Amino acid sequence: MTREKGRSSILYSDALFPILQGRIPGQLIIQYTDVCNALCPQCSMRKTEKYERSKLSREEVCRIIDAAAEQRVQALSFTGGEPFLFLDELIELIQYASFKKIPFIRTGTNGYLFSNWRRQEYVYEIHSLAEKLARTNLRNLWISIDSADPRTHEQMRGLPGVIRGIEIALPIFHEYRIYPAANLGINRNIGGTGRISEKMVQRDDFYREFKEAFERFYGFIIDMGFTMANVCYPMSIPEENAEQGESEKEGTAYGAASDNNLVSDAAHGSNLVYGAASASNLVSFSDAEKVQVFKALMDTIPKFREEIRIFTPLVSLYSLIRQYSGSSDDSLPCRGGIDFFYVDAKEGNTYPCGYRGKENLGKFYELNIKNLKEKRACRDCDWECFRDPSEQVGYLLEAVRNPVKLIRNKTSEYRRLWNQDLLYFHRCSYFDGRKAR
Repeated sequence: MTREKGRSSILYSDALFPILQGRIPGQLIIQYTDVCNALCPQCSMRKTEKYERSKLSREEVCRIIDAAAEQRVQALSFTGGEPFLFLDELIELIQYASFKKIPFIRTGTNGYLFSNWRRQEYVYEIHSLAEKLARTNLRNLWISIDSADPRTHEQMRGLPGVIRGIEIALPIFHEYRIYPAANLGINRNIGGTGRISEKMVQRDDFYREFKEAFERFYGFIIDMGFTMANVCYPMSIPEENAEQGESEKEGTAYGAASDNNLVSDAAHGSNLVYGAASASNLVSFSDAEKVQVFKALMDTIPKFREEIRIFTPLVSLYSLIRQYSGSSDDSLPCRGGIDFFYVDAKEGNTYPCGYRGKENLGKFYELNIKNLKEKRACRDCDWECFRDPSEQVGYLLEAVRNPVKLIRNKTSEYRRLWNQDLLYFHRCSYFDGRKAR
């Protein structure tokens, strides 16, 4: 057994141990900052939003990391805002989490660092960044890509030239054995501006539009040089919150809103604590539309799985399709607030996820995860970083608890897709962003 294989065996045996005790390996998302320098219309943290910005102190984050390590949290993510605006501090915190032996450390960027590729120092700066990240145990780095059309993506983000800059940067990262993932947030501009209907008119047409857009997107990022990809499911704001931002839906072709804070009011409304949401029609979908979007994605992914590693599990899409078609019991409930947690940048408080803002759990370092009891079966949102592992690893948990009931309650198609995903994930080294494949 090689040292690398031995290390992987230890990591995954540690990850499986909690399942035998009736829990899922812990995951913690730390919103390090809500400061951002992009214009993304699908996010209420964009730089034009008028609210007081925040950033957690290094000392506070280190206390949280200490508690996460003590409670054997397996996955730790640093998000924003744009965390790379505070690059030196971010790398220090990644290094600290590495020192604390948290195995799965992740972070991502809107890509602004890559927009100045014409500068003479650009290649040197990317080498320097890659070298700094390579010295840590950072496992996964994602870069947001909103559209298969460069112009559309750059106008949505307000980052002209960023696509070319990413193309230049990727082979440099690969030299340092860092393989970033393209992170797509599902929106109506995936295939380019105006290519997808604002509202579903005919079910088959809507499905076809999205399938063509997904196919175009995967082909595009493969040509760019990405070796890995992820998809963020739509975080449509519920109708009672979206009504506050109704006029925002009348924005431009890129979904941009006026500076009237309607998006902010809706996204920072009574439920949401994580501001990466919007009332914009660009990212708002009815249940019937979601069914067609998830079907289109589910039918597209197998076509590209051998060309690029795709995080998105088919069994999760199958469950979401069933859920939004009226069979919610078929999907496993989210483990947010039980095994998965979110810490906000504003006050450093802990929540079950970025969606359930009314459930403030206090400081993470004052929580005892083992004493938390399972509550209602939550399927309130489609936050993939919690819903996907809840579905995948939750299946193992249910198998340990009551295998007979699980087999009886799950369709043969569910079980087939779950097994197919597991084999694929194993072939992909469980999406290790420090390996080429």
